[in-house]
Amino acid sequence: MRSSTQITAITESRETLEKPEFQEAQRFVSFVLPERLKDPNEARKIANLPFEGEYQQIGMVANFFETMGLFVKVGIIDQLIACDVWGYIVVRNWNALLPVTTYMRREISPAIWDNFEYLALLSERDTTAHPRGRYPKGAARMPEDPSLWDFVNANPSER
Repeated sequence: MRSSTQITAITESRETLEKPEFQEAQRFVSFVLPERLKDPNEARKIANLPFEGEYQQIGMVANFFETMGLFVKVGIIDQLIACDVWGYIVVRNWNALLPVTTYMRREISPAIWDNFEYLALLSERDTTAHPRGRYPKGAARMPEDPSLWDFVNANPSER
């Protein structure tokens, strides 16, 4: 029973992560939001809760990872699987949202997005413990194709 519940939760999480609107929300949170937070006028808009307009993407991303963190905390999704598959994006989104999370915790409740935080902590620890991933030690690797690397590094102005 637990195994089928875990498979369902993992599949639904993966499907959500692959939806174009969620990918756009993650792009916004991870790459646009940190720049916006540097602008005092935008920071005021973000602090004006509830989130409006494109800032609603903050809630979409944070609430998704909040749920995923809860699933890990209560054992619906195995911690090793979650960290191995999603650890990098969890930490990236957590770090991007940290100023917003800190503000909301002081303004509303210290418990906001605590399951997201828990998942980020586990993911950070896992990444630190396995900086090169979890590829089996001693297992052969497939050959590399450095053609893109070589091209980009030979033509840095074309990035």
